[in-house]
Amino acid sequence: MATQSPKPRKKTLRYKILRALRLIEEAEREDLIYYRTGGEKRRAHATWYRGETTNFFPDKKAIAKPGAVDEYVGKGWFPDAPFISKDHYITAFGSCFAAEVTRFLYREGYQVFGRDMKLNSYVVRSGEGIVNSAAIRQQFEWAFEGKAPKIELWHDKDGIPGDYSDDVRKATQEIFEKSDIFILTLGLSEVWYDKPTGEIFWRAIPKRDFDPNRHGFRVLGAAENLDNLRRTYELIRAHRPNATVIVTLSPVPLAATFRPVSCITANSVSKASLRVAIDELMREVGPPSQSGLYYFPSYEMVTSFLPDPMKDDFRHPTDATVEFIMQTFKRRFLS
Repeated sequence: MATQSPKPRKKTLRYKILRALRLIEEAEREDLIYYRTGGEKRRAHATWYRGETTNFFPDKKAIAKPGAVDEYVGKGWFPDAPFISKDHYITAFGSCFAAEVTRFLYREGYQVFGRDMKLNSYVVRSGEGIVNSAAIRQQFEWAFEGKAPKIELWHDKDGIPGDYSDDVRKATQEIFEKSDIFILTLGLSEVWYDKPTGEIFWRAIPKRDFDPNRHGFRVLGAAENLDNLRRTYELIRAHRPNATVIVTLSPVPLAATFRPVSCITANSVSKASLRVAIDELMREVGPPSQSGLYYFPSYEMVTSFLPDPMKDDFRHPTDATVEFIMQTFKRRFLS
């Protein structure tokens, strides 16, 4: 014979009175911390001192409300008012997500290199393939200081090597020296490098050229990513002191990892290394009002805010996701 589940006890009058008294007592205690999320009042689990600034993690109800992206993702990162006008020259390059940024800005009528400004430069022709922090640094050191790699490091998406001719370098320098806004989209921390020189490739190495005795693979740590970003920022400040720099982290994950672990976990490390480096640089140089350095949290919008952001391949954001991200960027940055 099956046993029946015990019936839930009815809350007695004594229980209700005691609970009411406890709530009254708590309401009178000044050391308890209350906050609001999703329109509801909540009490923090402990009474520890939490500093002058405390922002709690939202629940599903909270992020479903209009304007929630400003409060729960962009707070502290977005500028007080939009400042990018159609008189500004914009350079956007880095990962493949940078191409989405370039297309959107061009469609909105902004002066962005890579669409209506046909200069023979790699940040225009192959900008969406310059995906790691070392590769971005290379372009600025080459353009401003004439520092060229010792070997063939740069290849387009078809594996065709790029040359280091002075014409291409000067075109890149011209773009950088004219840019008022730099939008740098970082993609990954997994890199292939040349063992004798230590220099890092844009992408992987063409199969026809691969030499296991010469070529190696590694993951850039947060300190190394920070050093590359710091150097890039310093070069921009030295040559374009009044320019604004906006750094983003691409939400597109690795297609594959070359580590002997799952791609999902390797991607987590790859992105985390970059995200830590961005945050450390911003804390080093100070608030955007004095540094001119902003972070646009497109990565967090995809990974922690939008409910179903990816296409079936689980790698590329849906058109609706890209539109949401870019409309948020427009509303907060474009005047």
